Amino acid sequence: MKIVFTGGQTGGHFYPLISVTQELRRLIREEHLIEPDMYFMAPDPYNKGILFDNGITYKRVMSGKQRVYPSFLNFLDKFKIAFGIVEAIWKIFWIYPDVVFSKGGYGSVPVVFAARFWRIPLIIHESDSAPGRANVWAGKFAQKIAISYPDAVHYFDTKKTAWTGNPVRDEIKTPVLDGAHQYLNFDSSMKTILITGGSQGAQVINNIIIDTLPELVEKYQIIHQTGKNNFKEVSETTSLLLKSNPNAERYTCFAYLNDTAMKMSAGAADLVISRAGSTIFEIASWHKPSIIIPITETNNDHQRKNAYHYARSGACIVIEENNLTPEIFLAEIHRLLSRPELLEEMKKGAEHFAKPDAGRLIARQIIDTVVSHEK
Repeated sequence: MKIVFTGGQTGGHFYPLISVTQELRRLIREEHLIEPDMYFMAPDPYNKGILFDNGITYKRVMSGKQRVYPSFLNFLDKFKIAFGIVEAIWKIFWIYPDVVFSKGGYGSVPVVFAARFWRIPLIIHESDSAPGRANVWAGKFAQKIAISYPDAVHYFDTKKTAWTGNPVRDEIKTPVLDGAHQYLNFDSSMKTILITGGSQGAQVINNIIIDTLPELVEKYQIIHQTGKNNFKEVSETTSLLLKSNPNAERYTCFAYLNDTAMKMSAGAADLVISRAGSTIFEIASWHKPSIIIPITETNNDHQRKNAYHYARSGACIVIEENNLTPEIFLAEIHRLLSRPELLEEMKKGAEHFAKPDAGRLIARQIIDTVVSHEK
């Protein structure tokens, strides 16, 4: 059994793939099947350590990005895509997998093309309410399509599309409650806010935290994931802001939260503030109330659509960037954290929205496709 995974190049594409491989191995053990050879094909490995830990072999395949705005790079990247397609056709031939599973994104295009060229079964998964161009194209010839939001079904053939939700990795699916505050050196009697901009960080969210930080630490403890590229600037600025503040120890920032730190932070948090990417499904799996701040300009306005779909479950409130003033931001935080009954309703909404079996449902379809392909 050979399976090729592709997608990229963001955490929203990469980490759900890892969740699917974990569920695949679990199903294979349960059903006493032969252990598969699994490969990840993309322009870069994204996280070599996680690939190694999950027994996935990385195969590099070049690709290029076609931006929605005019750029000379679009012209150059056409050659990267063409070269990547030739490269993928050659590498897929030598592996000759039973199935290719794609999460979409520009990094997936050469591999998906190669799967079609060799007539290898293709399964895709779409994380957003409105799919990217790579998945819209791949959906035309994919055998099965899994979607995270029911709204996305309008972009695909309904006969081969299933609403599965978005897979979340075992390592962060369940928050750690016992000892979480001690791990962070926080007071367990105080309300705690977790702020994350996703795997890349979010400058807009970082800026609003800086603008409101002295007021926030008066009442709350703050865990702030800044993103690796923003960490130095944010940490230096917040250090100056809180230099003589008696509540400075209530704020801690990280460039990136590893799995242990994320589980502890999720366990300690009473409220999560985030973008509207695949992090929504992590927050839902934690059953945590949230404030979602979607990116204003995204492909097909997908972040805004994600945010409002999640808000309809009652699990979050949405603040759009053009409304993100310090006054509104602080007012919404105070309103939520001062109303225990509202927080409880939001927790129930998150629990109802979460689809903890998403990875298993997709893994089941992959195995069924491999079995039918081998016949």
